[in-house]
Amino acid sequence: MGVKIGILSSQRGWHVRVLEDALHGQGAVPSFFPITRLAAWIGGRAHLEVRGERVEDCQALLVRTIPTGSLEQIIFRVDALHRLENIGIRVINPSTAIERTVDKYYTSFLLADAGIPTPRTMVTEDFEEALGAFQELGGDVVVKPLFGSEGKGMVRLSDRDLAYRVFRTLELNRAVYYLQEYIPHEQEDIRAFVVGDRVVAAMRRRGRAWKTNVAQGAHVEPMVLSAPLEELSLRAARLVGTDYAGVDLLQAEDGRAYVLEVNSIPGWRGLQKTTSQNVADLVAEHVLSLL
Repeated sequence: MGVKIGILSSQRGWHVRVLEDALHGQGAVPSFFPITRLAAWIGGRAHLEVRGERVEDCQALLVRTIPTGSLEQIIFRVDALHRLENIGIRVINPSTAIERTVDKYYTSFLLADAGIPTPRTMVTEDFEEALGAFQELGGDVVVKPLFGSEGKGMVRLSDRDLAYRVFRTLELNRAVYYLQEYIPHEQEDIRAFVVGDRVVAAMRRRGRAWKTNVAQGAHVEPMVLSAPLEELSLRAARLVGTDYAGVDLLQAEDGRAYVLEVNSIPGWRGLQKTTSQNVADLVAEHVLSLL
């Protein structure tokens, strides 16, 4: 029997199914674990299980989603990944990489501190500071949830009165303000898919408006990255410590390139339409090469 590889996700969706097929095809035995069913035992024969099936019987664990939840739920799920790593289970992507990328502020300051171009950003809990930053960032900003994906909850603000109302609403919800300067980009950006030490595929995403997420209806087309963009993608993925990643790049109208974010649990359903390579096979192959 081949090595057992766990897949941790909220449900057995498309990505889980194609990974199961890819792992089967390479002689491994995949096992699906619903993340919300995790039970962690301490004392006696300590272990992590899902309805009687022990997670640590796997040689590696692929993390496919960490769904939204309360602060306690999110912390517990990531703690469980740390615990598996402590007993020698290879978690992909590593828990530290997930922590660095699920939090947009964490990713942004790591990129900036490493000298990787990223848009000017301000993060605060203070309403007045946020309103002041709106002006300092040019009066045209994108407000994003600190935790979020697929473009959900993102708002572009270019009117001070509207910014005032949005910021007051966020204040009532005890939200953190994450403001990023809006960079004109002709309604398109780039997703580079990094596996190990190479970019295996890339696509250009053209949005119907300023949002360019596939989940928001963007059109995708294949793209071959220039050497500078490829190196930028690899630098960003290495910086946060991912084994595989989706790196979002933006080329401004003036030609400058920026890294917007690094996704440590990237989807590739849209990307798969732009490449003849089976992305799930590439991910599965890399996972097995790490063991």
